[in-house]
Amino acid sequence: MATTILVVDDKSAVRELLRDYLAEQGFAVVTAANGRAALVAARHDLPDAILLDIMMPEMDGYQFLREYRRERSVPVILLTARAEESDAVLGLELGADDYVIKPFRMQELVARIRAVLRRAEPPDAATKPVRVGELLLDEATHTVTVRGAPADLTPTEFNLLSILMGAAGQVLTRQQLADRLAEDGYAGLDRTLNVHIRNLRAKIEPDPNRPRYVETIFGVGYRLRKPEA
Repeated sequence: MATTILVVDDKSAVRELLRDYLAEQGFAVVTAANGRAALVAARHDLPDAILLDIMMPEMDGYQFLREYRRERSVPVILLTARAEESDAVLGLELGADDYVIKPFRMQELVARIRAVLRRAEPPDAATKPVRVGELLLDEATHTVTVRGAPADLTPTEFNLLSILMGAAGQVLTRQQLADRLAEDGYAGLDRTLNVHIRNLRAKIEPDPNRPRYVETIFGVGYRLRKPEA
């Protein structure tokens, strides 16, 4: 079965261009002209990933993210015509996984899509859960619990936590984390890593302003703290 991509953009020319190009790459494509129509399409077609414009009538990309993230955690790539970092950062804080600035190269966009899809793939069912203190991460079921309560992470947040837990106690540089997340040399996540770390802390830390688990090692990177013996 073909991987389904939902393209959400208020400009028909953009929707048609992306639909035709992605179809040539072997994807099944569903389109919507605004966030409200996108909610209907997403609930009906259950896309594997979403390309989401930010500025749209009726319901913009931010409103769509707030609503849809309550239902599913499929990868979302923002399509923004603005070069300001704040637009993308707000979208990432609401649960998007990555962003591209219009105009973009189609080959780069497809590479981004394949990267977020790989990060969302279910792992080998034989993979054993990993526990660090009160954090329990199960790759097989793609679930995380914190002190026994489920944490609803996006695919990028889940993979970020998996990397940190797999190297608990070790300091990982920003570049190491970006490379591990990106796979295949795609380094697009380096510029958004701080936002994903902040989002992750908001979901797993008792007090995100005073992190117990994910430590910042200033000037170097991050470390998942092991519980004290």
